[in-house]
Amino acid sequence: MDLLDLSATEIARLIRRREVTPLDVVDHHIARIEAVNPLLNAVVVDRFADAREEARQAKETLAKLKRGKKRIPPLLGVPCTVKEFYAVKGLPSTGGIVRRQFHRAEKDSTAVQRLRTAGAIVLGITNAPEGGLWSETNNRVYGRTNNPWDLKRTPGGSSGGEAAIIAAGGAPFGLGSDLGGSIRIPSALCGIASHKPTGWLVPGTGHFPEMTDSASRLQAFGPMVRRVEDLMPLLRILAGPDGVDPNVRETPLGDPDAVDLSGVRVFFIEDPPRPKLQPAVREAVQRAAKALENRGATVEPWTSPKLRRVFGMWSAILETESTGSAYREMLGDGKPVGLRWELLKYPLGRSEHISIALGLMLLESALKWMPKGSKSKLVREAAVFQRELEDLLGEDGVLLHAPYRSTALRHHEMLLKPFGFLPTALFNVVEFPATTVPLGFDDRGLPLGVQVAARRGNDHLTIAVARSLEDLFGGWVRAEPTAR
Repeated sequence: MDLLDLSATEIARLIRRREVTPLDVVDHHIARIEAVNPLLNAVVVDRFADAREEARQAKETLAKLKRGKKRIPPLLGVPCTVKEFYAVKGLPSTGGIVRRQFHRAEKDSTAVQRLRTAGAIVLGITNAPEGGLWSETNNRVYGRTNNPWDLKRTPGGSSGGEAAIIAAGGAPFGLGSDLGGSIRIPSALCGIASHKPTGWLVPGTGHFPEMTDSASRLQAFGPMVRRVEDLMPLLRILAGPDGVDPNVRETPLGDPDAVDLSGVRVFFIEDPPRPKLQPAVREAVQRAAKALENRGATVEPWTSPKLRRVFGMWSAILETESTGSAYREMLGDGKPVGLRWELLKYPLGRSEHISIALGLMLLESALKWMPKGSKSKLVREAAVFQRELEDLLGEDGVLLHAPYRSTALRHHEMLLKPFGFLPTALFNVVEFPATTVPLGFDDRGLPLGVQVAARRGNDHLTIAVARSLEDLFGGWVRAEPTAR
């Protein structure tokens, strides 16, 4: 038995049975992070000393609860990591932005606090792109994160550091956030499982940037894991109103164990009009559909002309419904970045922003010139698309789609493929839950995956189908990063 290969559920069970101590578990994972992180640059700030002390306290708590016959917290002694965008008391909260590099969190975000209450131990915080709006994990504060399967390639983003360290065995689970694919893309590119919940299911309180307007329906906060069996237990811990985030609803969560696969209807997108999928990625989706059909599900391909307008719908919602700071102001920590000046400084290596951040600020400026009528029409079309998809799927249907247009690209190559995230952005637009699960590897040894989506509130259904795919294809395999 290697603790680095177990799910959080299995580790918690071993701790409760006193077959391992919380300190054993924490020490094993710290040692793994220390071994692989110099190659990955995934964990950017650790709290190892505090984590060890919390592990000792967890052992004492376990002894007291055993004697008193009280309920043991479900994650007691189980370590995790957290995306740097979540506030962890006393740790940096920079968002990868130079002008925020001295910010420190004064208290835990709601999601982190709920994990701590459940007994989890935070080992450290993980890297993300500057400001979060990109699929490559890089910034001027912490530098670039590498994919554990090939250090010359990206782990994706924006939860790229989280995916990389979980894939390499450094943590059994972690927290990511997702505005257009930021949980699911890095999970697929690094070969782990994850879940983007139904919109407005998990509070975003204490997450940077904090969104409370109607555009926040695009954003979701969820778990990233080794094994699918951890997703629903973690979601039950994280979900529900906190009295601060005004949009979060009390939504009942179903039971994945109650799902009979023979009663599930599976629709799959094998050849979307935009973006064109890499053959290996397209074939992986087809294999997943066939495997579910062999288990009794009803399977058929599906497409829609509206798939061509996903970017327009996504950007229109973000542009018209957001009342918070613009991206340019966020990167300036409340004061708009002098974009022309930064563009002049960039060729000299003196800009405090990475190239893609400058490009996104330019794109933001360009989108403001889009006629208001066109934006409103796209927002209305998104609402119609949501209803159409919910009618299609009903209570027993799921939709399979690629998490990204290809397997992991080389660093900087995503700049040439700016719309590769549209397969994930689709489910932010319609606020659907989507579970990403590994499907093995391509002929270059890079992870393949698929996302399983369903109508709002059917998180248990996507998790149940993903669990079946994990069983069929083997699921997560620990990456062994090596310098080449």
